[in-house]
Amino acid sequence: MNAPLRLGIAGLGTVGIGVVKIVRLHAAMLAVRTGRDITITAVSARSRDKDRGVSLSAYAWEDDPVALAKRDDVDIYVELMGGTEGPAKASVEAAIAAGKDVVTANKAMLAIHGQSLAEAAEAAGVSLRYEAAVAGGIPVIKALSEGLAGNDITRIVGVMNGSCNYILTRMENAGLSYDEVFAEADALGYLEADPQLDVGGIDAAHKLAILSSIAFGTQVDFDGIELEGIERVSINDIRHADDMGFKIKLLGVAQRTGRGLEQRMMPCLVPASSPMGQLQGGTNMVAIEGDAVEQIVLRGPGAGEGPTASAVMGDVCDIARGTRLPVFGQPAAMLEHADRASSVLPAPYYLRMALADKPGALAKIATVLGDAGVSIDRMRQYEHSDSSAPVLIVTHKTTRADLDNAIGAMKSIDVLLSDPVVLRIEAV
Repeated sequence: MNAPLRLGIAGLGTVGIGVVKIVRLHAAMLAVRTGRDITITAVSARSRDKDRGVSLSAYAWEDDPVALAKRDDVDIYVELMGGTEGPAKASVEAAIAAGKDVVTANKAMLAIHGQSLAEAAEAAGVSLRYEAAVAGGIPVIKALSEGLAGNDITRIVGVMNGSCNYILTRMENAGLSYDEVFAEADALGYLEADPQLDVGGIDAAHKLAILSSIAFGTQVDFDGIELEGIERVSINDIRHADDMGFKIKLLGVAQRTGRGLEQRMMPCLVPASSPMGQLQGGTNMVAIEGDAVEQIVLRGPGAGEGPTASAVMGDVCDIARGTRLPVFGQPAAMLEHADRASSVLPAPYYLRMALADKPGALAKIATVLGDAGVSIDRMRQYEHSDSSAPVLIVTHKTTRADLDNAIGAMKSIDVLLSDPVVLRIEAV
């Protein structure tokens, strides 16, 4: 058997302790599967005294993660601290410079600095692996970069943030408002310290940027993602969507078009009967479409101690076996700088608006839509107050540009009481 593979773990939160538990519990199994013992030699975290439920006395302690990354008795530096800058980035760079392989769960860092880190790792001849950065326990990185390597990928679509999916499905199942479920999710610890990372779609967009790079051979471009969170989705939107046979999901979509790379993360309506429409709670789902495979769907837990630690250990085992791959599936120097493209493919849209309750208001809206080339499929008016008439419109397929032109024109006819809520109806 080969020499032991020695881990240094920075970050001893939920995932870090999960990794410690797997290494201890499955030591013999890991050795058989990889051909070498996998051990932990040193760890680092903000506090030495915190009770983490497992003893760490057998491991050396480093207060500075950069020092941990440079230790001679560490072969793989496991970064589980998070953050785009600061200790996470500095320690990963130090590990690469010291000739260490790196495993990380840090999607934010990779979404912002992935290109430079990939170039550095490949120049140093070390691995930079990150299965745990996207979709928790789902092996979507491996599926894209290895199992589907023989495909020309045409589209990626998925639900990639469990907290948002929990909020949306909880609103539907319990009939609660967004604010009520947000407070509940926050109290249960389901949201990041900065909740906007979740509900604003930023966390999910980090993941989409990484998947796009692997799928389309492009440099990671987080800033190129059209981004909208779930804050404006109301319980009425969820009920109206359900009436029409749809569910609302925070949906990530990436696809190559003749105009460039289209990436968007925003609430969409999907068919209730589809796999994504049936997705409940904190579960993630990613569908990958390729020219040879057509479509595969991957579903599983998107976060948590066990699932995310499982993904970390999958990367560790690959390194132990000697598997070496370019960071984003092909050499970083060959990744293209893709032109950014906004959504131009026609799709049906859902619009919810509050109109002034006066004669002719609805007719004026219909006229504006028609003048912009937007055809109405369905229109409903719900119970209204003395001054406001809630109206729901579903369009036939149209472009977002034509729809935006129509909405701009609506604002000039003085019947809108607030900006309409606009949700794309996505085929999945």
